[in-house]
Amino acid sequence: MSYLHLRQICLVARSLEPVVSDIAAIMGLEVCYRDPHVGKYGLENALLPVGPILLEVIAPTREGTAAGRFLDKSGGSGGYMAIFSCDDPDGRAARANALDVRTANVIDHPPYHGVQLHPRDCRAAFIELNHTEGSDDVLGPYPPAGPDWPRAIRSDVTAALTEVVLQSPDPASLAAHWARILDVVPSAGSNGAQQLKLPNAGIRVEPGERELMSGLTFRVTDATSVSAAARARGYAVSDDRFVIGGVTFVLTM
Repeated sequence: MSYLHLRQICLVARSLEPVVSDIAAIMGLEVCYRDPHVGKYGLENALLPVGPILLEVIAPTREGTAAGRFLDKSGGSGGYMAIFSCDDPDGRAARANALDVRTANVIDHPPYHGVQLHPRDCRAAFIELNHTEGSDDVLGPYPPAGPDWPRAIRSDVTAALTEVVLQSPDPASLAAHWARILDVVPSAGSNGAQQLKLPNAGIRVEPGERELMSGLTFRVTDATSVSAAARARGYAVSDDRFVIGGVTFVLTM
């Protein structure tokens, strides 16, 4: 049976700290894994589960990395990659290739297999499509998050990551493009936005000056308390939202 769900969001920062510790403290999350294998790309990372969706922060450890170049080009905006688990990443990537969206990288570490599409062709952010053989359960094995990642799930403060927010001068064009890549149907939202709905999350494309992944929406148990925690760590909070790691965190209940 064909399926597609949001599996992971990757943010990029100049350094992991204080971004990771601030996210953990403010949002009530816990680091489940730091992947030693990303060192070969000149990176370090940390992953924090938000229910079955992983929130990853990466940072360059040397000059000349793709992540570092991304930060330079984006002016510090940290929305780097949207990662989707599916039944057939190669087949979906082939359909994307037919839309002139090139494959940038293939990661084959059985039982995990991932195909990363070129960010210039995707527009706004990297898209990765992956599958872990023998694990179609959203709480099942997922090698990029480490051997026992579900043990780090905390839900007393943050219940879910519900939405990824993209921006574009032409939201309808970007939404239609991502819809073709992901094989979903876009719909019109409010205030000129467009929406893509997945079984476990949404993607909203808003009007903006340039194309980027600009925000994440979280469902929390008490937005007032989370906002206070953000202020205590020095973040400016307005309308239950604040910017961390170059991305706007939006709180809903």
